[in-house]
Amino acid sequence: MSERPARPTRADYAVWRQATTRWADVDVYGHMNNARYFELIDTAVNAHVTEAVGADVRTLPAVGLVAEVSCRFFAEVGYPEPVELGLACERLGTSSVTYRVGLFQGPGDEAAAEGRFVHVYVDPAAPADGGARRVVRPVPEAVRAALAPLTSET
Repeated sequence: MSERPARPTRADYAVWRQATTRWADVDVYGHMNNARYFELIDTAVNAHVTEAVGADVRTLPAVGLVAEVSCRFFAEVGYPEPVELGLACERLGTSSVTYRVGLFQGPGDEAAAEGRFVHVYVDPAAPADGGARRVVRPVPEAVRAALAPLTSET
């Protein structure tokens, strides 16, 4: 069995956002519900891309659709403390982008959780036959330029 990657630290991320936790985020066990982590990960990625591109990303020649999302949990996150979200680009490919999003709560240096989020860039027009959208190459230049500072591949 492969060894689990090390618990990420604040130094592993390039840009930061902050999110407010809500009373409704807490589940019956007293910690943030698992589904909320995925909402925060999605928001961190899409808010950063939209702000960094400086335009409505829905008007680009290709749009990023989620192809994969996962989360590794290390420590509980809860209400009422805010959550800091660190964002890094793990891979900036030809037609897809893989992000890592670290969730931190409180003063510690280690992530409470880390999400992995993959966008695949597709034709923004839905096919007339209702089938899958066509993958587009390359990732739009505006997106590539916005994400280059977040990756160690550049």
